[in-house]
Amino acid sequence: MNEYFTTADGAHHVRPALRTVDVGIVGGGPAGLSAALVLGRARRSTVVIDGGRPRNRRAPHLHGVLGRDGMSPAEFLERGRKEARGYGVQILDGDVIAIEQVEGGFLLRGAYDVLARRVIVATGLVDDLPAIPGLAERWGTDAVMCPYCDGWEVRDRPLGVVATSPMSRNQAQLLRQWTADLTVFGAAEAGIADAELRAFAARGIRVAPPAIEVVGGPGELRVRTSDGEHDVARLFVGARPSPSDALLTGLGCDIHETPMGQVVTTDPTGRTSVDGVWAIGNVADLKSLVPLAVAAGVQSATQINISLLEEEIAQALESTPSGKEAAA
Repeated sequence: MNEYFTTADGAHHVRPALRTVDVGIVGGGPAGLSAALVLGRARRSTVVIDGGRPRNRRAPHLHGVLGRDGMSPAEFLERGRKEARGYGVQILDGDVIAIEQVEGGFLLRGAYDVLARRVIVATGLVDDLPAIPGLAERWGTDAVMCPYCDGWEVRDRPLGVVATSPMSRNQAQLLRQWTADLTVFGAAEAGIADAELRAFAARGIRVAPPAIEVVGGPGELRVRTSDGEHDVARLFVGARPSPSDALLTGLGCDIHETPMGQVVTTDPTGRTSVDGVWAIGNVADLKSLVPLAVAAGVQSATQINISLLEEEIAQALESTPSGKEAAA
């Protein structure tokens, strides 16, 4: 009998047959695809399941990525998919709604059912923006977060920082490297201390009341506040990162507190507290940039391959008469 599932639009579909692989990867961003590439080259059967909602999907270009500087995020991911497929990696479009520990590994449930010996969760995060009219529509283009990613293109132009917490102090002071014409909106209201406000003044950083609306076209924004309008070329916003970690917490992975909120606990290779499960990229490192996510994918993939290898060695020994005698 066929098994069915229903998508968000109410349509009914036949669920494809169960796939059994060495590694199941949830999330096809830079971290997930990097891991898939390494695992494919290691001749590990690998499936990537991706929901198609990358964090930087609205950004026109990537920056600070060696060999790919200025490339669009969409092209970057498409090249990654093509490279991974070249080594036998299966890439499936869809969502994973649950991961269950079962005999033989983990069952990834969703539009596709995949039984995997090891799992990588690379589902990223969502940026929770302050509720300022006009801000969300500009997110990823004229309203951004990272000076390293987007500061060079607007260097020496008037820039703004929408303060959202005391940590916005760091964003503002860092951004001062790119321009001497910088305004922080809502600094005191965000909890930035008086001592930090004096440091702003010492470096020529202006403060203004909180932003109440953002208007204007690309590169020529106007930030409306209680004292009027302020012209800026680009806004930098301290968006609150919300990791997409429901699959990991559903498995019982340990979490810990950071200054930016709770994240899943991992070792340097991305291994979580649940044996056989790794978490990499922004879902586990809220400050990870694209090159760091790529590196995390390589690191997790090599460790997963070693863990599978050790398991296979143990199984081979157990299956031989001499191995059984040694075990006894």
